[in-house]
Amino acid sequence: MADTMSRLAELGTATISDALDRLGLPGSAHGIAPLANGTRMAGPAYTVRYVPAGDPAGTVGDYVDDIPDGGVAVLDNQGRTDATVWGDILTTYAHRHRLAGTAIWGVCRDVRVALETGYPMFSAGRFMRTGKDRVEVADVQVPVALGDVQVRPGDIVVGDDDGVVVIPSHRLDEVFALAEDIGTTEDAIAAAVVDGMSITDARAKFGYHTLQRKA
Repeated sequence: MADTMSRLAELGTATISDALDRLGLPGSAHGIAPLANGTRMAGPAYTVRYVPAGDPAGTVGDYVDDIPDGGVAVLDNQGRTDATVWGDILTTYAHRHRLAGTAIWGVCRDVRVALETGYPMFSAGRFMRTGKDRVEVADVQVPVALGDVQVRPGDIVVGDDDGVVVIPSHRLDEVFALAEDIGTTEDAIAAAVVDGMSITDARAKFGYHTLQRKA
């Protein structure tokens, strides 16, 4: 599994997104962007769903203790940008325990720690105000939203400079194989162009315009 995750990170979200399109699957999480360029992640999702705090207010949770090494924390805060659900303490723990990364439909704070450690962080933005007493954990390991994409526990979450994609766990082998094929084809097009072929001819030869087209 570790080798597959590493290879998915290398293939990148653009290639995986094309494979998802080819299979007619949703999966490109609109509005979720990297905190900094140059970080990548790929791993199974551990999901957390937040709701507005009640009376009395619940907690923002200690779920991170339960995420295995290599997992991706996926936090659904309903896209709120006025209260954060991830900060420096969680980043420090996640980096030390080798989580693959974090993806938030919402915002993070204390970003200096993530930037200094290179911890992969993907979110809808950053904001300094705490979510404590504003939001609370409602559920863990349930289907959640990441932008306009559903994420189920164990789904594979991949992130890089272009954003985040989600692969349904039961379609992993199919998506992975197709992404490999697309990546190989695009490499061949690039090599042909370097060797002097025109873009038009290289794309026509290798079927560039239909790589993402649903069969």
